[in-house]
Amino acid sequence: MNNYRIALLPGDGIGTEVMEAAWPVLQTLAKQHNFGLEGAWLPWSCDHYQRHGCMMPADGVEQLKAFDAIYLGAVGLPAQVPDHISLRDLLLAIRQGLDLSVNARPHRLLAGVPGPLRSTEPFDILCIRENTEGEYSGAGGRVHQGGDLEVAVETSIFTRAGVERVLRHGFEQARKRSGRLASVTKSNAQRHSMVFWDEMTDRVAADYPNVKVTRYHVDAIAARMITAPQTLDVIVASNLFGDILTDIGAAIQGGLGFAASANINPAGGVPGMFEPVHGSAPDIMGKGLANPLATLWAGALMLEHLRENAAAADLMTAIETVTATGAGTPDMGGSLSTGELAEKVRTVLGN
Repeated sequence: MNNYRIALLPGDGIGTEVMEAAWPVLQTLAKQHNFGLEGAWLPWSCDHYQRHGCMMPADGVEQLKAFDAIYLGAVGLPAQVPDHISLRDLLLAIRQGLDLSVNARPHRLLAGVPGPLRSTEPFDILCIRENTEGEYSGAGGRVHQGGDLEVAVETSIFTRAGVERVLRHGFEQARKRSGRLASVTKSNAQRHSMVFWDEMTDRVAADYPNVKVTRYHVDAIAARMITAPQTLDVIVASNLFGDILTDIGAAIQGGLGFAASANINPAGGVPGMFEPVHGSAPDIMGKGLANPLATLWAGALMLEHLRENAAAADLMTAIETVTATGAGTPDMGGSLSTGELAEKVRTVLGN
């Protein structure tokens, strides 16, 4: 029997609520499929920052290396800790510290979930976002701060290794799916980094002759995701562009309550991190209003990464069995609480 150690980081706001609701569902699946899930709850958060002056211990990334996967709730309480601190000192620190170079986010409508688009034609998009460099590298600085001559410089960093590995992961996924890949840039305006990305796309594409590549400028593909999402399959984009496009993906799949993501290092050797991307939503924290389905979907991605594919498939089937009935939290037009919706999924699985 396989046994997995999972680092549980509920984080801030509704992160705690969705994690507490989702974790028992995963434990039920583990029991049914004869594998072990041992969770270690880690209190790294904005509260931790206020108590200790840091979002996580100095050796936090090293501690995480002992686990098979990381299950994250949400990060950020801007009224207490500035976002650029909470995000960079926890979420981005883990992504970069473990070299989780790929952020993968699935976008499709679950059964029974109405989307905001006029077209009812089904779509199934997988966004592959570069996750450790690009526009979020953190290079730059400010001089003459607070004065009339203040200057702020933010430097995007694109390396051959970084761009190639995320493109290769995208091509591998496209080869497993429909054989179509969209590469996203803004090379007409960004003549260095994005032209470089286009050139790397051409180089990598030569190794995948059965994958059809279409280049899009980011504004054009943003429009296409709204007007004709069914024409897209695998999308590969830089850190910033991928961040923006996946929020569009979340919107067209019914809202951020359905948006799940996987942060992985395709080379292996470190734990992946799996999370909903709805944020900490301080305005509804503690009210039981949060949608746990993105967290459960992220759990399915985690199980797939651990190669417990049957359990992952059962979880997604159970989720869609529930959504098909119209049951949901208030954001879905329903009246269930966070815990009640997760428990419905667990009931479908059978305890």
